[in-house]
Amino acid sequence: MGAEASPSRSVTSHLRGALSVAQGAWTHAARLVLDIALPTLCVSCREPVDGEGVCAACWAKLSFIAPPFCPRLGIPFVYDPGPELLSMEAIASPPAYQRARAVVRYDEVARTLVHALKYQDRTDLAPAMGRWMARAGKELLRDADILVPVPLHWRRGWSRRYNQSGALARVISRQSGIALASDALRRVRSTEQQVGLSRAQRATNVQGAFKVAPDRAAEVQGRRVILVDDVLTSGATVDACARALLRAKAAQVDVLVFARVVDSHKAPI
Repeated sequence: MGAEASPSRSVTSHLRGALSVAQGAWTHAARLVLDIALPTLCVSCREPVDGEGVCAACWAKLSFIAPPFCPRLGIPFVYDPGPELLSMEAIASPPAYQRARAVVRYDEVARTLVHALKYQDRTDLAPAMGRWMARAGKELLRDADILVPVPLHWRRGWSRRYNQSGALARVISRQSGIALASDALRRVRSTEQQVGLSRAQRATNVQGAFKVAPDRAAEVQGRRVILVDDVLTSGATVDACARALLRAKAAQVDVLVFARVVDSHKAPI
């Protein structure tokens, strides 16, 4: 009886395989039609664009951060104050992390890119943004052992379906060859959105919200860690993450983000 059933199962298997191939071909063809009918639009101005989500005009509006900048916080200086001179912020309130670097200032176009990745399922932007971050953070990446994305609380992760910091960290890992420890750091307490909170409120909001998982502590101990996030505003979130990593005996923590808020009115000391 088993011998009689075998050909039937074989035919069914072949039919399923053929159906799967046909469905894949149909999906691919449908995507090609959509790509032709609906060209990729610039994420900022909605003009048609070839490539990585930003047209030439909006690319020109991005304010890329380049030296001279504060060696600790990565804040750009208006003029070159000399080697190793720190910003007022770094002297007045040194963070738990050692160094921070960002690709661009958090201005209108940068904000549009970040919000599209973060809230509008534009995961297609992560490869370009991650590559830019790898270039901006090459100094940090030279010394790093592992990459750790800033985690979402599981409830927020469930609603968003993915962690934008994790998506960026995966690209940077592929670009640099540095290991990615996605689950080493956990957000153990749900927090309010930081948007609209003062600097002091932001710090209070994330206090005690992060912890290195006990079963992942060995990945962190003695390692030089790069925290990866999309935006650095007041620095409260990455500072809380850095403190959690340092409590788990990380040797050093640096921070790499796509964009950071810059107060252009403050001069270096």
